[in-house]
Amino acid sequence: MQIGFKLAAEAFGPNELVRQAVRAEAVGFDFVEMSDHFHPWLDNQGHSPFAWTVLGTIAARTERIGLATGVTCPIIRYHPAIIAQAAATTALVSDGRFTLGIGSGERLNEHITGAEFPPVRVRQRMLREALEIIRLLWRGGYRSYDGRYLSLSDARVFDLPETLPDIAVAAGGPNAAVIAAELGDGLFATEPKPELVQAYRQAGGQGPRYAELGVAFAPTEEEGAEAALSTNRWSVGGWKVMSELPNPVNFAAATTTVRIEDMLDGFVCGNDPHRYVKAVREYTDAGYDRVVLMNAGPDMDAFLDFYADELAPLLRAAN
Repeated sequence: MQIGFKLAAEAFGPNELVRQAVRAEAVGFDFVEMSDHFHPWLDNQGHSPFAWTVLGTIAARTERIGLATGVTCPIIRYHPAIIAQAAATTALVSDGRFTLGIGSGERLNEHITGAEFPPVRVRQRMLREALEIIRLLWRGGYRSYDGRYLSLSDARVFDLPETLPDIAVAAGGPNAAVIAAELGDGLFATEPKPELVQAYRQAGGQGPRYAELGVAFAPTEEEGAEAALSTNRWSVGGWKVMSELPNPVNFAAATTTVRIEDMLDGFVCGNDPHRYVKAVREYTDAGYDRVVLMNAGPDMDAFLDFYADELAPLLRAAN
């Protein structure tokens, strides 16, 4: 089992994200996972820097810790050729520490180009083509591709690492888990759903299984829940809502009825390390071996200290 730290690019500026990554390495996290957004979920989060610039800076400022996108959408806002190049470069400058987390995206970030944001069944077909294009370019040489949705014309990625990055494919349902098995190197989820791991393995997937765990570290459970309610209430609406709303103002309107009780139910709140260990075990029992802690608490440095001093020793003992 590996434990990761979520770099919430919607909530922090680029320099602060780099600082957090450096500290995450120092306190013993195995990897950091960074969201790749154009917009934040809510206006009061207030940030959304360009992920690839931040990742390159983190690579230069760290030595050991793994890096991952969680996740990048290579079908509308980005062409997959650009992601093939960006991921290869990030793997090189990080000395092979990079994992490309990839998914079919949210309207929140993808509508900005003015292109249609298609239904999920179409996005998954597009994602298949995007993965095929990335794999094709990573074989080296000049490549072309003519798909139903995406195309490539006489393109080559010149700087390729000797060992290519793993690709972890995000899945909210069994169809995407099959794509992860067939075209990816790993699975990425946001909930401890054992059925996703089962679908992934039944389709032949044998790679790492990533999943995010929402936490809100604070002196009390109530303080943690209040902080999570302010900036992370968007996360309790379910993926069908999260993938379809176009702007932060829409997420604000859609979450006006979310309560403190909802955050207490959806996040591990407070400062009891044993509750955190129990929650991580729920994920590992479901078949996930890369658990990413996404802290929505009010003091990130206090959470990182808590991880180093109290949580990490318990997790190592339980592993």
